[in-house]
Amino acid sequence: MPHVIDQAVHARLIATMPRSRQVPARLRYDSGDPLAVHVVFPPAASLDGAEVAWTFARDLLAEGLRAPSGKGDVRVWPCGPHHTVLEFHTADGLAMVQFQARDLRRFLMRSYGAVALGTEARHLDMEGDLAALLREA
Repeated sequence: MPHVIDQAVHARLIATMPRSRQVPARLRYDSGDPLAVHVVFPPAASLDGAEVAWTFARDLLAEGLRAPSGKGDVRVWPCGPHHTVLEFHTADGLAMVQFQARDLRRFLMRSYGAVALGTEARHLDMEGDLAALLREA
């Protein structure tokens, strides 16, 4: 049975217009998808009033706590000793969100408690995922 971690955090949406502001967010990890983490922003935090969710590699988050990481739609880097910035790219532009690094570290430690680093492959259901993919085709 999958283990789900859902951690509420506060973040700072970095913007020039309107000004930067605090927004609530949720960090989510599901051991059924052991390589990924999710960051979910409520409708009030988005421009179009819809919930926004980003999914990316757990390793990217861990690496970004130490050094700039990422080359695609999600980039992560330390911003001083106490903060970490997540940068999300879309066809419409980008969003930069600053988190307390301690919140991200705590979340990662909790995820490693559910699925230890390096053991992710043991938690993958390759046959089930392939069967679901073929059903959708």
